[in-house]
Amino acid sequence: MAKNLDAVARRKARVRKAIKSVANGRPRLSVFRSSKQIYAQIIDDAQGHTLASASSLEKDLREKLKTGADTAAAAEIGKLVAERAKAAGVTKVVFDRSGYIYHGRVKALADAAREGGLEF
Repeated sequence: MAKNLDAVARRKARVRKAIKSVANGRPRLSVFRSSKQIYAQIIDDAQGHTLASASSLEKDLREKLKTGADTAAAAEIGKLVAERAKAAGVTKVVFDRSGYIYHGRVKALADAAREGGLEF
């Protein structure tokens, strides 16, 4: 188990390093997915602040979604975080997939955020 966690940490650090090298001052859209929920944040690394966030645990979304662990929930979170980012004045971000494969829920969230108006 420890070897697996080390591999995940290395992969996450490798992705984060690549993102920081191409960010050019843009905030990053960070994704975290668990087995039951999905979360997204737009983070300004220069100041260390979260500019916008959304998760499948929010009360209005919990009532609307069947579960927080499917692509439909991820798409809703992507739309919501894009809407909140635009309200905060953010339109260009870099996508931080946090070491997850760009597939399934992570891809659904990214596609919905792009449709919502974020550029990455």
